[in-house]
Amino acid sequence: MHTPPVVSPQAWEAARKQLLLKEKAQTRARDALAAERRRMPWMAVETAYVFEGPAGKASLLDLFDGRRQLIVYRAFFEPGVFGWPDHACRGCSMVADQVAHVAHLNARDTTLVLVSRAPQADIARLKARMGWEMPWFTITDKFDADFGVDEWHGTNVFYRDGNRVFRTYFINNRGDEQMGSTWNYLDITPLGRQEVWENSPEGYPQTPTYKWWNWHDSYVADAAPDKTRSGSRCRTPERRRSGTSTQPRSHEARRSDQLNLGTISIQG
Repeated sequence: MHTPPVVSPQAWEAARKQLLLKEKAQTRARDALAAERRRMPWMAVETAYVFEGPAGKASLLDLFDGRRQLIVYRAFFEPGVFGWPDHACRGCSMVADQVAHVAHLNARDTTLVLVSRAPQADIARLKARMGWEMPWFTITDKFDADFGVDEWHGTNVFYRDGNRVFRTYFINNRGDEQMGSTWNYLDITPLGRQEVWENSPEGYPQTPTYKWWNWHDSYVADAAPDKTRSGSRCRTPERRRSGTSTQPRSHEARRSDQLNLGTISIQG
């Protein structure tokens, strides 16, 4: 294996900073793409799809679980798929292993579910074996064919306005590789992360950056953002006592600096 050269600490830091410029440009481009995604047109869903869940039959509207946004990943677990009946598809299983605790998505009015054609008894057995806790429903009709996931995995995003449902986004193939983290999931939703720094259409819900973050077992339904808490402050008591930083800059201030480096100017 032909490895890169070994250099001095100074040369290594210079190389890191040079690459960091490109990485920051990629981050700004990703934010701009997410802003454009939030302005994509929507498609009304007119068909009354039916799923099977742990509590019995469920409609597409039921899958929202009362929230406004729904992310549906089509996982292949059914007869004919390699690994059946002990395992789901290897790739789909890797995606399932990446899924962050869904409480964070729920806190942003977003529900994540997986759907397959396997019966609920098999899904329950698989979830117990693999330690997965996300909601997982059984497809009973042509939902997979209608939304481009009958022959290949993919992630569909929906928005609920009362009892009306709209398809807002779809990603598959290597696009699914980025899925799993709370932030990447929120970036493909029509409302985004719902933080004040985002470039979203006028009137979209937004709260102060970081303020909504919490431990996954500590979210309170319908709680207003805490105006006094910096949700991501991670400095240790030891560092505070050490005197190495008597006037530490908040995460919000540093985040503001980062965002000012890449102002988004997409017109809605």
